[in-house]
Amino acid sequence: MAELLQTTLCYLERDGCYLMLHRVKKKKDVNRDKWIGVGGKFEPGEDALACVLREVREETGYTMDRPRYRGVLDFTCPPWPPEQIHLFTCTEFSGTPCPCDEGELAWVPKDKIQDLPIWTGDKLFFRLLAEEAPFFHLELYYDGDTLTRAVLDGAPLAL
Repeated sequence: MAELLQTTLCYLERDGCYLMLHRVKKKKDVNRDKWIGVGGKFEPGEDALACVLREVREETGYTMDRPRYRGVLDFTCPPWPPEQIHLFTCTEFSGTPCPCDEGELAWVPKDKIQDLPIWTGDKLFFRLLAEEAPFFHLELYYDGDTLTRAVLDGAPLAL
């Protein structure tokens, strides 16, 4: 069995928009051409909070104040290694934006995100974020780009 990657994913919020990353710069990338939040892999000794603070600063130039830990996503999409994603949002941040070496950053109105090329499972957690759902655990199983199964807090979801 492949090693489980521990990663973070964060959506900065401002004026009804999320800061989104259009992943276009890496050739071998499970997220190639998709729009996602910012984040990345844990470094040795990091926990989820330390990782998300570092990754957001590195990828955007922003320093977060009081990021909000929203949930855990288990992402399975063979042949890529399974990933456990720690999901955050943040409305309070400061700094000067910088270019990202993984793609193009853009502020996208929340009501337009569904129209972008995003993972189908992301639509599920964006709904949970919009509904102010309490901390959640969402399991997402894919065959290529097709979501084949989703489980929210232990209960299968209808697709």
